[in-house]
Amino acid sequence: MSEDTTGTQGTPPPGDTATAPPASPPAAPPTPPGGPQSVAPDAPAASPLDHATLAEAVGLRDRVTHEVSRVYIGGQETVPLILAAMLARGHVLLEGVPGLAKTTLANAIARSLGCDFRRIQFTPDLLPADITGTYVFNQRSQAFELRRGPLFAQVVLADEINRAPAKTQSALLEAMQERQVTIEGETLPLPRPFLVLATQNPVEQEGVYLLPEAQIDRFLIRIRLDYPNAADEMAMLRTYDRAPAPAKAVSSVDELLRFSALVDEVHVEERVLSFALRLVRATREHGRVALGASPRASLGLVRLAKARALLAGRDYAKPDDVTALLPYVLEHRVMVTTDAAIEGASAAHVLADVARQTPVVDAGVSDRRLPSAPGWAEL
Repeated sequence: MSEDTTGTQGTPPPGDTATAPPASPPAAPPTPPGGPQSVAPDAPAASPLDHATLAEAVGLRDRVTHEVSRVYIGGQETVPLILAAMLARGHVLLEGVPGLAKTTLANAIARSLGCDFRRIQFTPDLLPADITGTYVFNQRSQAFELRRGPLFAQVVLADEINRAPAKTQSALLEAMQERQVTIEGETLPLPRPFLVLATQNPVEQEGVYLLPEAQIDRFLIRIRLDYPNAADEMAMLRTYDRAPAPAKAVSSVDELLRFSALVDEVHVEERVLSFALRLVRATREHGRVALGASPRASLGLVRLAKARALLAGRDYAKPDDVTALLPYVLEHRVMVTTDAAIEGASAAHVLADVARQTPVVDAGVSDRRLPSAPGWAEL
């Protein structure tokens, strides 16, 4: 009798009560893949972010932070931020005066993550082919061979990016956004993961080319590096009395790709989405802003909040994740008016004003309440 019932596409014929259980609903018959599921419309699908996976994400953050801290001292929030940006498939702009170990930081992060690392020193005479690569004629084989540029690495340090002209800076646009480069009409994919760490000196204005807004918007976050405090600088003197051992790999490319894919599984409630949207839109409507944050900023803010939540061991993002990341994601995308700049106002002041005036809960959005998120130092 069971063979007859399964051969009728899982539905017994009308009136045929002899083959069905007398008092049980049809919950036992197997459902073919892709068939109708008896799940409530609003019930979330089963998440792959179980407790073990979330604990592994926290372990990844702690291992990388500890290993980098052996060779780079100071900036406790810097390493988790860069790791979150990498998992969110973004790029990082490091801004600070010379001598703050920006190259050491980038090299240590690449080594600890087990990624290929290349450094590009941007100069006024640097050409686009110098970073993307070009075809070179091989006299032995009598054929043109592709020589890949330093962009074909998983972590690329674009040192002093504002020293190169706009033509060379624009060569990074396709690589950063599309994760591919085009050489002589041939499109080549870049390795995965792919992270650009660019540095620039905000003080020096001679012999530099300011980054255009189109390229600045490609950077997911901007991190301002400042002078270390007295305790950190004393630790540097003790650590570098002798050259320390270089950072060793405590992760792998496969692990990074796995957690980067798991960022998509982090849940973001409607209330958090509404909060992020209202913050970004408030920058466009502020009276002292000439250019507000773009929709790319909205997408980046939410995705980075999801990556931050994952590295904190949570499968959902909180409003405090959005607030904590606001200056890193939006400050370099907001331009104040000329009058505001003359009065001494900056993008940081505007964002502080926006965050203060934007409530977390929107009256038109109903969602369950979430606890507050800890800061990076508490994770």
